Amino acid sequence: MRAHHVIAVVAAILVGIGVKLPFFAAPLAEAESRSINSVSVDISPLYHNIETLPVQTFHDMSLVFPVFPDGD
Repeated sequence: MRAHHVIAVVAAILVGIGVKLPFFAAPLAEAESRSINSVSVDISPLYHNIETLPVQTFHDMSLVFPVFPDGD
């Protein structure tokens, strides 16, 4: 009989939490469309300088496996 009381209390708590969530959920954040300013960036200098950019070279050893002197 006591187990039934525990199950009823747990079920009542879960139902109470489930009913509470829609009423106290956090509101969605919305931005005002008037506060958003259009920003433009001129990227044409980047295309003019792309041929003069420095290039870094490196020796890729990512797929080199060790070779031990005894042949293992």
